[in-house]
Amino acid sequence: MNYYPNFEEKVRIVRQALGHPLTLSEKILYSHLFDWDAGERWNGATGDWQGCGSVVRPLHRLADYGDFRPDRVALQDATGQMALLQFMNAGKEKVCTPASVHCDHLICASDGADNDLFAAREANMEVYDFLSSASSRYGIDFWQPGAGIIHQIVLENYAFPGGMMVGTDSHTPNAGGLSMLAIGVGGADAVDVLTGMPWELLMPRIIGVELTGSLSGWASPKDVILKLAGMLTVKGGTNSILEYFGPGVGTISCTGRATICNMGAEVGATSSIFPFDGNSAKYLSATGRQDVAETASAYADDLRADPEVVRAPSRYFDEVLHINLSQMEPYVNGPFTPDAACPVSDMKRRIQENGFPDRIEVSLVGSCTNSSYGDLSRAASVAETALKAGLKPKASLVINPGSEMIRATAERDGILDTFRRAGATIMANACGPCIGQWRRKVTDNAAKNSIVTTFNRNFAKRADGNPNTNAFLVSPEMAIALAFAGSLSFNPLADSFDGFRFPEPQGNDFPEGGFIGHGSGRIFPKPGSPEPLISPESERLQKLKPFEKWDGKDFISLPLLIKVKGKCTTDHISMAGPWLKYRGHLEHISENLLIGATDAFTGKSGPVAPLARKLHSSVVVAEDNYGEGSSREHAAMEPRFLGVKAIIAKSFARIHETNLKKQGVLALTFSCPSDYEKVRHGDKFDILCSGLTAGTPVKVVLHHEDGTSEEIETKHSYNSVQIGWFKAGSALNSLKENE
Repeated sequence: MNYYPNFEEKVRIVRQALGHPLTLSEKILYSHLFDWDAGERWNGATGDWQGCGSVVRPLHRLADYGDFRPDRVALQDATGQMALLQFMNAGKEKVCTPASVHCDHLICASDGADNDLFAAREANMEVYDFLSSASSRYGIDFWQPGAGIIHQIVLENYAFPGGMMVGTDSHTPNAGGLSMLAIGVGGADAVDVLTGMPWELLMPRIIGVELTGSLSGWASPKDVILKLAGMLTVKGGTNSILEYFGPGVGTISCTGRATICNMGAEVGATSSIFPFDGNSAKYLSATGRQDVAETASAYADDLRADPEVVRAPSRYFDEVLHINLSQMEPYVNGPFTPDAACPVSDMKRRIQENGFPDRIEVSLVGSCTNSSYGDLSRAASVAETALKAGLKPKASLVINPGSEMIRATAERDGILDTFRRAGATIMANACGPCIGQWRRKVTDNAAKNSIVTTFNRNFAKRADGNPNTNAFLVSPEMAIALAFAGSLSFNPLADSFDGFRFPEPQGNDFPEGGFIGHGSGRIFPKPGSPEPLISPESERLQKLKPFEKWDGKDFISLPLLIKVKGKCTTDHISMAGPWLKYRGHLEHISENLLIGATDAFTGKSGPVAPLARKLHSSVVVAEDNYGEGSSREHAAMEPRFLGVKAIIAKSFARIHETNLKKQGVLALTFSCPSDYEKVRHGDKFDILCSGLTAGTPVKVVLHHEDGTSEEIETKHSYNSVQIGWFKAGSALNSLKENE
């Protein structure tokens, strides 16, 4: 692999240009600046980069934007539809960056893998055919339904140390477990990379997370990120990279690191990353990439933070956190938010104080966060000890393997048989219940109940549509133990039940007989394939029409569409579950706009789209971290489609703010957060944006129904390029204008 000699030389130049030792994040970011490749500057004869002094300039964190050239793009079947529809409008014959499409989101978990896959192919045939034909036509690898979850497939096949990728899923940072800087984005961002355009990113802060000690007993990698979520909260990592270092790193497997990186999205992090070491090389070799392992090992010093950074981290990181792995215990996070962190030893008290239902009804193991061979192996060891004692789970068990490689290997090694003997339903290698694709069999779908999952999110209604389902996030081994005990308050470190006490979990990171089924379900593109066809009568797919260009005038007398109260994630803005089938049809999916959001004046949620259509043009007002959660750009395209001109919030989640900018919606924040309280029912807004410039506040006049008015100040984070997107009507419009 000839990637690394160039990488080494770039790192040397960057270190010299910046004049200080480098974090791993800086090495990867600066080595992927877009202008490195301008004019083929690498001179093989002299072994140097020519004329690159102007390429490397310091990018000040949270102040400067950089233009980058990622190595890969990953798309899943829900968000990927809109990304490919936008790419088709870009006028390119082929993608300019290696890419893959993964069919994992549209499979509903119900009756088990075989039946569910059959049902998914029947229900989604039109979408799968579109994704397959578009992939073949434009040079993209296509992974069939059942092949596996996007992030597990990327880790097994595409991720490589020192690389950089983007993906249309917020948990793309999973690849950071293999030392790849992977970032979740919206479809428009992905299109920038696919078309070979510079991809823009605000230079993030870098938070160093020092790991010391080693995990033991019931403590797992999942508990590390569950604890960290409690430390940082759901927005504490916004516009930051979490970079792990320290002696404890070497005690965590590659897939364990991926689990930690995956859930970094839950604290708002741009990405998360671990340094390359022997564990990384072992995983590469075990998944058929011995050549990458050997080459990366030869350049290992460049694939970790410089020694000076590790010795004096506070000098080079913006913030340094410390976690002693030897002191870790299992965590139980929830309900309704992933940062409600609680060590298992304190869970009894928390249940009593909050009245959570103690009886666990369902325990679910899987998702892109916890579906590796090591995860299933440790979970199965817990189940096996209980089964041998003659016990059966008191809660229902659901298992989702991460990929066909994991499923086939776990089947061969008896792991899935252990779960079946425990009464588990083995679902397809797909996202399933984690994203609301779960046909849960209950008699009362509004009953208050508790479930435990190994997922990454636990927002209200996310898994099963029931607002009264209390979902708690745990490790795979804890999920199995709690299922057998049937009690949320059970602590396997101290408690026994039915005269039985669990021994510590055991397991293997790698199968003794090696993996089987690697690469199953992949279809390579075929040059010369025809253009994908979309029927005008389709209920699932719709060709996109460009959004109209801004007329350059102030927005005057815009009515308030909704004032949102409290948490408003992308699930609230553009609900998943049954709406996933419309992810390729903007008109249809726009009917769910803000359907889950709480109206500040009524305290209720419900349909908002009918009013938006009636108003034609409107404004949305919201609170903190608006758009937290997934990368789905539908949450930005829907308001744009229905005439929302601006969204004014106390703060935005990173990906969603970018998506709004890309789609031509004006994203503003209150200069004084308390001004949110000044917005009244029936208000109309004058947004004085005709002179929109970078760094300049935007005045907003609130006209109340009683005839009085108030002027407030709002801020924005648009740079000159992003203002160009707004003026053109969208980033894609701007791209076509500048061709």
